[in-house]
Amino acid sequence: MWWTARPAHLIQTTPEIDLLLRSSFGFDIHRKHYGDGFRLASGSPLEVIARESAGEAYFLCGEQNGRRPVVFASSEGEGGLLADDLADALEIIIGLEWQDCLSFSGGGNVEVMQISAQHLERSRAKYNPDIDNEAALVAAALSLRIVPVTDLVVRLHAAASKTEPDYVVSDNDGQVFDQPFGEHVKPRHGGWR
Repeated sequence: MWWTARPAHLIQTTPEIDLLLRSSFGFDIHRKHYGDGFRLASGSPLEVIARESAGEAYFLCGEQNGRRPVVFASSEGEGGLLADDLADALEIIIGLEWQDCLSFSGGGNVEVMQISAQHLERSRAKYNPDIDNEAALVAAALSLRIVPVTDLVVRLHAAASKTEPDYVVSDNDGQVFDQPFGEHVKPRHGGWR
C-alpha cells in the first residue's frame, strides 16, 4: 500500500528522478488530466497517476488484496492491465520498451515478445546510450529492482493477458479500448534495425 503514495512523493521531491522519468521513460506525474469518464469493465474506479507525451495514460485501479493494479490507455485506442501494482509497473516502464513489445507481440505470443524485446533493447541503447544508468538511478531512488528484460517480458505478458474481463478500458462514450497485444511480429518498413 505504501506504493500508492510513497513513489509519487519521492518523484515530486526528487527533481532529477522526476526529470528522468519524464524525459527518458515517458512517465510524467505532473500531466494527470486525461479526460473524464474512463472506466473498467469491472467497475473498479480509475485514478490517473501519470501520462506520457504521446498521450499514454497510466491509471491506478481500486485496491485489491492490498495492491492497486496499474492500467494503461493509449491515444491510439489500446488499453489494458500493465502490472499488479505501481512498483511492478515502474520496473517494466524503466526496464523495457513495453509499448512496442506489446505492439510487436504476434497477437500475444510470449516468444515473439522476447524477440521483439531484444531488438528494442538494442534500439533503446543506440538512441540513449545512458538509458541503463538512468534506469539504475530511478530504481535506486524508488527502491525498485533492475529486472532482466526476459523476466520483464514474462511479467508484461502475464499482466496484459489478464486484461479481460475486468481490466478492459472504455471511455465516456462507451468506446471500448482494443486489447493490448498487437498482431505484428516486426516493423513493416525495413524490419528491425
